[in-house]
Amino acid sequence: MTEALRAACVRAIHVLPVDGEGPTLRAGRAATFVLGQIGCHRLSRLLSWVPFLWFVELGYFVVARNRVLFSKLLFRRR
Repeated sequence: MTEALRAACVRAIHVLPVDGEGPTLRAGRAATFVLGQIGCHRLSRLLSWVPFLWFVELGYFVVARNRVLFSKLLFRRR
């Protein structure tokens, strides 16, 4: 892993192609790819369409920039 990639991974998730060919996916696009890989194929295809992908990217941006707030709201101790 290069230092530039390590620094970028702090800000967003990344999916690297296995064979070294193809684009490196990051942020919302990487999240939709992972959804497809874990079995949510229909949802992944739907969210990959351009109008929906814009909202996925926006949502990812908001959550990634406010991780501490969302972790406090979502993962409270009982």
